[in-house]
Parts: sequence; structure tokens; C-alpha cells
Amino acid sequence: MKKFFSDFKKFISRGNILDLAVGVIIGTSFSAIVTALVNSILMPLICSIFGADTVEGLAFYINGTAIQYGVFLQAIIDFLLIALVLFIILKVVMSAKGFTTRTFKSFPNRAERKQLKAEGVNLKNRKEVLIATKELRERNKPAPIPPKPTSEELLSQILEEIKKQNENIISHKTTNNEIVNENLNTKTSTTNKHK
Repeated sequence: MKKFFSDFKKFISRGNILDLAVGVIIGTSFSAIVTALVNSILMPLICSIFGADTVEGLAFYINGTAIQYGVFLQAIIDFLLIALVLFIILKVVMSAKGFTTRTFKSFPNRAERKQLKAEGVNLKNRKEVLIATKELRERNKPAPIPPKPTSEELLSQILEEIKKQNENIISHKTTNNEIVNENLNTKTSTTNKHK
């Protein structure tokens, strides 16, 4: 039984479950607000445009059968308003979350606090800590990695290397040919002397 409650406690305390619970509660609360907005303000305006008491009562008849487009219209309006309110809430929450994330990221972590304390920074002075943390992070920032060469750059480098090798081969052949020619000339001249 103890294990059951400890597992239940772990399950309940997980971040996703708490977020979901908060979302359901907030959604239920805003559902009441949206319903009041729709029923008290928007529907009377729409009904006055169509000249009906309620939007749900709007219908037209074909061969005596009622086509109640008002119910469909009511569902669309409810959906759009709920979506709009949720969108606004999510925008506010996400911008607040981004603000807190940026704020907390600007403060030093444990290792940085130790380093700042060793450097003699007054950790009780918030502005001094933020400035010193920024400077510390700039000093500890790794050197930028040079960009990788593009395919065209690599191919041009390879072409240059091939040209250099060809020039070396050609100059080496020319040198060898000169040596062979000299040897031949020397042999020919010595042969002529012996004759």
C-alpha cells in the first residue's frame, strides 16, 4: 500500500500532469466566461441583425422540413471565441515564460557564482552580478568554429593541388630529359673522340 501511494505521489507531481490539471481548471473557468460573453453580448447583437430571438432558432424550410442553420452558426461562434480566448491566454503565458527564462538565464549558475566569488564580486549587488556574469561568459565563450568550406571551394582547392602536381611532374620530366640529353651528348662526344 505504501508503494502504491508513493507511485501515486510521483505520478501526481510530474510536470505534465500538473500542467494538464491547471489547463483543465483554467479551461473550465474560461469556458464560463466565454459562454457568458457569447450569450449576453454577441448573440443578442447577431439576433438583432437577423431579427430573431435566438441564433439557435434561425431556420429555413424546404418542403416543410426545417433546416436549422442557427445551431450550426452558434457552434461556430462558440468555437471561434473559445479558440480566440485560448490563443490570447497562450500568447500571454508563453511571453511570460520567455521573459522568466531570459531573466533566469542572465543570473549565474552555481559554478559561475563560485568563480565570481573568487574574483571578489559582491554577490549581493544584483547589477554587479549581472554585469560580471555577462563578462565572465564572454571570457569563457569558446572560440568560434570556422565555417566549413563549400563544395565549390573544395573543388577549386583540389584543382589547384592537381595543377601544382602537374607542374612538378612537367618540370621534373624536363629536368630528367635535360639530364638524359646531357648524358647522351657526353656519350656521343666521348664516342666521337674514341673513333
